[in-house]
Amino acid sequence: SPFIDWIDGFFSDFVIKYVGHAIEGVPDWLSSFVLEGILAGVGSVLTFVPLMFFIYFFMAILEESGYMSRVVFLMDRIMRPFGLNGKSVIPLISGAACAIPAVMATRNIENWRERLITILVTPFITCSARLPIYLIMIKLVIPEGNFIIFGYQGLALFLLYMAGAVMAIFSAWILHKTLVIKEGFKQYFIIEMPTYKAPMFQNVIINVFEKSKAFVVNAGKIIFTITIIIWFLGSHGISENYKNAEKHTQELATKNNWDITEQDNYLKSYKSENSLLGNIGKTIEPVFRPLGYDWRTSIAVLGSFAARETFVSTLATIYSLGTDIDIEDEEGQKTIIARLKTETTPNGTLVFSLATGVSILLFFAFAMQCISTCLLYT
Repeated sequence: SPFIDWIDGFFSDFVIKYVGHAIEGVPDWLSSFVLEGILAGVGSVLTFVPLMFFIYFFMAILEESGYMSRVVFLMDRIMRPFGLNGKSVIPLISGAACAIPAVMATRNIENWRERLITILVTPFITCSARLPIYLIMIKLVIPEGNFIIFGYQGLALFLLYMAGAVMAIFSAWILHKTLVIKEGFKQYFIIEMPTYKAPMFQNVIINVFEKSKAFVVNAGKIIFTITIIIWFLGSHGISENYKNAEKHTQELATKNNWDITEQDNYLKSYKSENSLLGNIGKTIEPVFRPLGYDWRTSIAVLGSFAARETFVSTLATIYSLGTDIDIEDEEGQKTIIARLKTETTPNGTLVFSLATGVSILLFFAFAMQCISTCLLYT
């Protein structure tokens, strides 16, 4: 967390501000493209690097010490009935951090059928990007209290993690029974059992560097591209409301005596509502309505396909809370939750009721993963 916060702070507090001052006077669209598109895209990629580094670092230690081979061997008999082998354990564990390096880690599974099943089920494992959504929605809709010795909110979070793991194993079993891929020859699970030894620091560092580099090059360009696309859809509009957003906001600010912050937050919210992404969200609202989502939640869901954690920040923007709220900070969470608790539909019911909140939690537990993971499948 300190390393991720440092990179995030370096980009938001230094790079973006410095570049912003350097390009003062350029057209607004160009400034937005550089700051909110390119630099935000690069920053979102680099914030993954510390997480990947530590995952690969500890896995490299296990591999270098000879312990990982024994884990793979011991797990092979357990995983076989589900169409997996012992090597599938490594991607499944990595999926708890991010599905992208987990999918990349399947390359060491020789059997193509077992590799494909592992790739398809790994994203069911709850990745770290879904944790901010879980924390906000659980605090929002799950009441405080205890079931025997377990708190309701903690139990809900635990069940979401377990639901993802169970669904991964269940899906693997279904694919094992239904997926037919003809193999040219019968394959056997063969693995070398090295002797236990102290890890060589040089080998560990080289291993970590190569795998981290592969993540930045292969997954980074996908994440960066998707970030640019989402930026374009969210910061451009063709409707008259979008074109007249500044004038409309200024009139309301004068009428309601808003300060600069309130005016800026409303402008971002109004532009987001009438942007191309907002128009798409309103268009597909009937699709998401059976799940209990209005157009605002639909927009946040669409935005989350770029990166899951953006769901909460998108809601903060739409509800005029601004883009500077830290969703991992306790005060930031309290601000978002307090606002979302008061939102109602035109008929007076809560927008985020218990049913809607549980629906959102289950959606992110089981629905299609981020676009970066989906594109990596190809």
